[in-house]
Amino acid sequence: MRLLLVEDDNHVAAALSAVLARHGFDVTHARSGEEALQALVPEGNGFGVVLLDLGLPDQDGYEVCGKIRKRTSTPVIMVTARSDVRSRIHGLNLGADDYVVKPYDTGELLARIHAVSRRTAPEDAGPGGEGMLRLGAVHIELPTRQVSVDGSVVQLTRKEFDLLALLAQRPGVVFRREQIISEVWRTSWEGTGRTLEVHVASLRAKLRMPALIETVRGVGYRLVAPAS
Repeated sequence: MRLLLVEDDNHVAAALSAVLARHGFDVTHARSGEEALQALVPEGNGFGVVLLDLGLPDQDGYEVCGKIRKRTSTPVIMVTARSDVRSRIHGLNLGADDYVVKPYDTGELLARIHAVSRRTAPEDAGPGGEGMLRLGAVHIELPTRQVSVDGSVVQLTRKEFDLLALLAQRPGVVFRREQIISEVWRTSWEGTGRTLEVHVASLRAKLRMPALIETVRGVGYRLVAPAS
């Protein structure tokens, strides 16, 4: 996902950009409100989320949020030290999709980014028709959360389905372990790595397709689409 980080402090931006990059984001850094607005032309310029700091040198962050919302539907997450309720309400009324108060937990920020991107993403059926992902003999019905192999329904737990659906929506793309944990478990990597390994092993066994989910050593996992 392409992400626009609007932050005037270069040290803060560099540290946060490094974390986001490790979780699979392509980060563009804007140091001012005007730079951010230019980066979003035309029509959001392909960005999935805008992380908007309110303390900008040229314009108030609230003003920038209002201008962004007039130009594009790209989701905006305000990131600020202003923690009072009135500030949060004001930001949301201006069109922000979420509001994160500094200091924040990185895992929470990542979960919020993925959450707003899912809420605002257009309905996309992927290969196979509306709400359906077809990967060879594997059929995944997103609305009903049902998975079948060669026509036989496979019973999956909620997390197993979420994991499979995540990988299946981008076959061949390597998902970093940290990114999977953030999206599926809504938490940070620490202490959850073994849980991911167990769920991957369970999916391979239940689907009876051990080669479907490939381990990329030192990085994460990807789904290898089987032949139709």
